[in-house]
Amino acid sequence: MLIKGDKSFCNEISRLSGQDIISCYQCGECTAGCPVAYAADITPNQVTRLVQLGEEDRVLRSKMIWLCVGCETCTTRCPRGIELAKVMDALRETSVKKKVKPGDPSISTFHQTFLNSVERLGRVHEVSMLAEYKLRSRQLFTDLLLGAKMFLKGKLALIPEVIKGRREIKEIFNKTRTD
Repeated sequence: MLIKGDKSFCNEISRLSGQDIISCYQCGECTAGCPVAYAADITPNQVTRLVQLGEEDRVLRSKMIWLCVGCETCTTRCPRGIELAKVMDALRETSVKKKVKPGDPSISTFHQTFLNSVERLGRVHEVSMLAEYKLRSRQLFTDLLLGAKMFLKGKLALIPEVIKGRREIKEIFNKTRTD
């Protein structure tokens, strides 16, 4: 595939992800199977194409790289064997390193809140994580009825489970601090 322009961004993401991004010929199979494509601003194959074209800012600000759940449906469907979940991981890492904020601020708020919960408790405690997220995002009363239904069905524990290895998890967070 002939791609003109600066290839440094594509080469960097290929190196970080271990994937031959340039070999994608835009068949769209990844997008056809993606369970979160409907909610994203750009589709998985558009992410790949924008990386190929060196559109760094547009890709790093996209919702798609943060919405990807790593289910690897795209990988199983890709005729070129590109593991797009690894590409998305590399893009998220690059976004964080370069301090590029996603276009939707609630995305980074959610991810930071999720990591705070894991750092504090060694695992996610849904109630405290959601309470923190709702406070930080100023969306206090959205999903309130859904939360009440989940609580009444026993799906949400009020008290976090104590796990073994919390200290080790805290050490991992301390070692990986980038700021």
